[in-house]
Amino acid sequence: MAETSAFREAVGGWANGGPGERARELAGWLGVRTAVLLEGLSDLAAVETLAARQGRDLAAEGVCVVQMAGAMNVGRYALTLGPPGLGLRLTGLCDIRERPFYERGFGRAGAPADTVFACSDDLEDELVRALGTARVEELVHAEGDDRAWQTFLRQPAQLGRPRPQQLRRFLGTKKGRKIRYGHLLVEALGPGQVPAPLTHLFASL
Repeated sequence: MAETSAFREAVGGWANGGPGERARELAGWLGVRTAVLLEGLSDLAAVETLAARQGRDLAAEGVCVVQMAGAMNVGRYALTLGPPGLGLRLTGLCDIRERPFYERGFGRAGAPADTVFACSDDLEDELVRALGTARVEELVHAEGDDRAWQTFLRQPAQLGRPRPQQLRRFLGTKKGRKIRYGHLLVEALGPGQVPAPLTHLFASL
């Protein structure tokens, strides 16, 4: 795990203009063959949680999951990890509105974009719909966030909004909450509830 974190850090430094020697060294040592490009830390938490639930050791499979701190960075990460850089096979998960960034970034790196899987809105939307709003509200209560949730619902901007939209917005209103629930929502999924984009992503690995 420490080596994977070191690889991610080295890749981030290289993608942001630093040297690439350390990333190359670690990629060879770890046997990385595939890189999964994700927008942010909440997506990373969800993907790693699902891998654990499925009993998959992605590192042992030569798969490294990388969060890019925003979809607009995909071009630099694709060049770093794809054919022009480490020569890894690229895949990814993104929000539907960010798919054009992925397609352009993969295209510039000479990598096919047919292994980019887009969520209907975002991953939180997919997970809320899969679980149902009642189950998500149960998790909010179990996590001790019920008071914050009720306060949030009284905000004028939230009045009359559909419950799924309210829940998605609530998850992003406090630093760290979206990451925490990225793990919790995936942990709560029952049989047959894994959203299609995640199912397709894991099937491609």
